Amino acid sequence: MNILQQISDQIDLGDDEKVYELTTTAIEQKIPVKQILDEGLLQGMNIVGRKFKEHEIFLPEVLMAAKAMNAGMELVKPLLLSGNVPMKARVVIGTVRGDLHDIGKNLVGVMLKGAGFEIIDLGNDVTPERFIETAKAEGAQFIGMSALLTTTMPVMKEVVDRIRSENLEDKIRTLIGGAAVSKGYAEEIGATAYCYDGSNAIDYLNSVI
Repeated sequence: MNILQQISDQIDLGDDEKVYELTTTAIEQKIPVKQILDEGLLQGMNIVGRKFKEHEIFLPEVLMAAKAMNAGMELVKPLLLSGNVPMKARVVIGTVRGDLHDIGKNLVGVMLKGAGFEIIDLGNDVTPERFIETAKAEGAQFIGMSALLTTTMPVMKEVVDRIRSENLEDKIRTLIGGAAVSKGYAEEIGATAYCYDGSNAIDYLNSVI
């Protein structure tokens, strides 16, 4: 079994120490860093994402796999940056102002990172201004907003309205999700997309970049 397959397998098993050790060996063997990323780390998280989508595994296993992937990413990221290997896209995520729930948002962030996207996580209780200013400052093409409470959903509309008023629709797309949110609400406020979970968000982002 080749070492990239072993990295993928150990991510699936959630063994962060083994992933760190194998990634170190792969780098020492002069395997191209993009190959380590695509065929080892991302391949492993793709398997985990598929299993989660099909209810073969649950949140604790996904978080363990994400921890394992991050162990390898620590080693690979500096090499990617020095080699100008781009991540797929930059995504700002956060739970909207007035809402402190972040488990779902955290899981989406983990899965997007595992699928090769650069994630800027603003946490919870995020104001419209902070979403937009961060996206502009970081050159992010997407803003992902989560809400669990129906009372906080109007904040999503504030973000979409501000993007429109600043003529940024061509530069920044808005994704919304969370227990309170629906596809109908996304259409009503003019958000670019409704994503009901991490796998759905990955599918959407991959389809548009």
